[in-house]
Amino acid sequence: MIIVGAGGFAKELLEVCHQLGRTENLVFFDNVSTHLPKLLFGKFPILKSEKEVTAHFNGQSNLFALGIGNPILRKKLSKEFIAKGGRLETLISPKSSVGSFNNIVEEGVCIMTGSVLTNDIHISKGVLINLNCTIGHDVKIGSFSEICPGVHISGNVNIGDGCFLGTGSVILSGITIGDNAIVGAGAVVTKDVPAGVTVKGVPAK
Repeated sequence: MIIVGAGGFAKELLEVCHQLGRTENLVFFDNVSTHLPKLLFGKFPILKSEKEVTAHFNGQSNLFALGIGNPILRKKLSKEFIAKGGRLETLISPKSSVGSFNNIVEEGVCIMTGSVLTNDIHISKGVLINLNCTIGHDVKIGSFSEICPGVHISGNVNIGDGCFLGTGSVILSGITIGDNAIVGAGAVVTKDVPAGVTVKGVPAK
């Protein structure tokens, strides 16, 4: 499997792969950074060209996971790697807790260590749920949204596509957040957030 990216979040996703026992033939991809070694942690190759990606897909595995944050980049790179023949993989830390009833987790979702999801939750394609988040019942999170560490989402919340919820933010029950909205770190969202709007503060404005 290829982890797209070789920086900060990719290293965290490596830990989830380790927890799952999925580090055999694991490689990373980064064609932007110039300071990276040939082997991450002295063990995992870093691919640096599209040619190497294609060769890996053809000779090893066509699975890839998104080891980067940022909803726009996650969506862009997902399309590019699927066009090369890749298949987007979901990675869920065994040290997270996902409820047993009527949860839908689509392809390419990453759920990191310490997060707790209850029941009746729909997590759409390419969503990142980072460390120690809580997500209540009857929540829908739209595709490629990024939920940063320590975010708490109450029940009956609808989050659109491509949203960014900053570290430690709180979304109260019944809230709707429109597509591509940004919630600042530590914000407490008490009212609906229109599409494309940035809110911050307590209460969020």
